[in-house]
Amino acid sequence: MPGSTATAPDSARVTAGRHYRRNAIGRLWFGPHYRAVWAQPVTLPVLDLARAVPGGPLTAGKMGGGFQTTSMTLNGAGDRTYALRSLDKDPYKTLPKVLRHTFVLNVVRDATSAGNPYGAFVVPPLAQAAGVLHTVPRPFYVPANEQGLGSASKRFQGKVVLLEEKYESKQNLGPVFGPNAVDLEESDDVLASVYQDAQHYIDQPAFLRARLLDLWLGDWDRHEGQWDWVAYRQPNGRLLYRPIPIDRDQVFFRFDDGVLPWLASKAVRKFRTFGPRYESVEGYTRNARFIDSRCLNEPTRAQYAATATALQQALTDEVISTAARRLPREVYQLEGARLEAGLRARRAELPRVAMEFYRLQAKEVVVPGTDGSERFVVERLSDTLTVVSVFSQPKDEAPAQLLYRRRFHPTETKLVTLHGLGGKDVFELRGQVRHSPRIDIYGGPGEDTVADSSRVAGLRKMTRFYDTKRNNNAELASELKVKTQSGVTTHAFDRDGSGR
Repeated sequence: MPGSTATAPDSARVTAGRHYRRNAIGRLWFGPHYRAVWAQPVTLPVLDLARAVPGGPLTAGKMGGGFQTTSMTLNGAGDRTYALRSLDKDPYKTLPKVLRHTFVLNVVRDATSAGNPYGAFVVPPLAQAAGVLHTVPRPFYVPANEQGLGSASKRFQGKVVLLEEKYESKQNLGPVFGPNAVDLEESDDVLASVYQDAQHYIDQPAFLRARLLDLWLGDWDRHEGQWDWVAYRQPNGRLLYRPIPIDRDQVFFRFDDGVLPWLASKAVRKFRTFGPRYESVEGYTRNARFIDSRCLNEPTRAQYAATATALQQALTDEVISTAARRLPREVYQLEGARLEAGLRARRAELPRVAMEFYRLQAKEVVVPGTDGSERFVVERLSDTLTVVSVFSQPKDEAPAQLLYRRRFHPTETKLVTLHGLGGKDVFELRGQVRHSPRIDIYGGPGEDTVADSSRVAGLRKMTRFYDTKRNNNAELASELKVKTQSGVTTHAFDRDGSGR
């Protein structure tokens, strides 16, 4: 457990997790990881709930729902909320009950030492320079006699923790977000809004910039729960959602430096080690496949390349050095030079990695509509170009609005999946070519129309329509023999259904 020796009323000499120390044989089998960092005594401020944030004291809120990290919400002035989380983790509840009291618990918990406990504190200057919204976590030590956290006080006593403002509701809006920000939301709520109404949409260039930053940092755990979103009211009345990456627990991960972790990294590709070389873009992005497919279906190859170049220029040596020195002084002496060298080397490779990430995302692309009525148009213009457009279908005399358009090349994209979701959707396909991405159509629960006059020479089933057999109008090219199928999930494009 963390240890401490008081040095002043407002600071303490502490360790984040000296229990991760191992002898030479243990380090050989399980890896040195960041054990030296976890066991290194550092001087941190003592958490004072009355003065930790501007505006007045913090009071205990509800406990968090995370299975590994001890966490809770703290309430501040003006209904602002803050997250308090232990740096150390306990995987007890994540294991099946039959394994919770076996050696497996110790092995899994030991893997926590693969993360740098202070890595999250390095990120804010890097994100700021990259133009990515971010939280500002700060480290504290909770004194062993702390009683101000209510019934949870005992669970935090004597622990090294992270404190940061939460960005999940409009009460936490501040000047940092600009004058047009109107709300803060979690991913589930944002996705629900985007797929319900075309007046809500995601800032995909901003999400791309954030994801390339993730790759540069080696942050492999970027699933949809690791994002908050700020909503901006646009001049045309639409709401634009811009991403805020949160929970940077896995930046600078170091895993494959022991016999057993090395074997595990070959079996579980998402456990990628941070270093001068990018190990696997597919591995780094595996946990984010769901959110990536929904937030990166627009950017082109040129946008990936331009974003990578812009990041290279923004993330200067000075920015890297300043950020690395946010590590506790004693930890910087252990890790600072290695961290800075790794970031500089990875920066040089960003354009190449961006192209690899683009190819991964371009292989299969999902194009959703909403619960309103849309018109999907697929134009197979040539053997090298297929254009997919999505238009709104207003109920009144208002002109249709272009919601989506992208050019696809069969050398990059093998499958484009169109999801009509709700509403009475129309799907039009035209053009006769020899090569084209396959088009899969999921009509949704409404009464949909498919008009397909396209043909890909010599190939059959390059267009597929999945929907119920009834209440739909399908005008399909006979030679394609595309069949309307029953027994499919007709909506559920969000986390709970067939889109997952």
